[in-house]
Amino acid sequence: MDKKYFTELAKFNRVGTGQVCSWLQQISDEQWLRPVVSSFNSIHDTVLHMINAEDAWLQRFRKENLVRFDQRFTGTRQELLELWQQTSQQLSDWVAAFDETKLRAPFTYRRFNGQEYTSLYYQVIAHVVNHATYHRGQLVTLLRQVGFTGVQSTDLIGFYRV
Repeated sequence: MDKKYFTELAKFNRVGTGQVCSWLQQISDEQWLRPVVSSFNSIHDTVLHMINAEDAWLQRFRKENLVRFDQRFTGTRQELLELWQQTSQQLSDWVAAFDETKLRAPFTYRRFNGQEYTSLYYQVIAHVVNHATYHRGQLVTLLRQVGFTGVQSTDLIGFYRV
């Protein structure tokens, strides 16, 4: 486990975000907002959760005040998708600039409810990417449920094969 591995994971996350965003640009507003049975009530709500989580971790990594993205975003789908891609790029850049000697260092952070936790940096970076991977998989299923069939695998091995 070294910085190269986590840099690759962050790049995988960024590429996966771009892939999913390209699909989400092709669906109708009705498909985007259609109620679904999943962790969240629509594709829109799932994406909003994903960018909120990624943005929150980025804020925590940067030692910024934690502000909920989903409570301040009022833009269009296109603006949301662009912000999501920018956030994934910023996360990738942050990981690329991260001091490898701190991967096993403790990282203390607060959840939105104020509860404090301490984990190791490498654990949190892996979590952020894993969380996004989990929800990208949900989006593949949700897109199929609303009638969009132009999806492909978003698996890590596919990223490495390119």
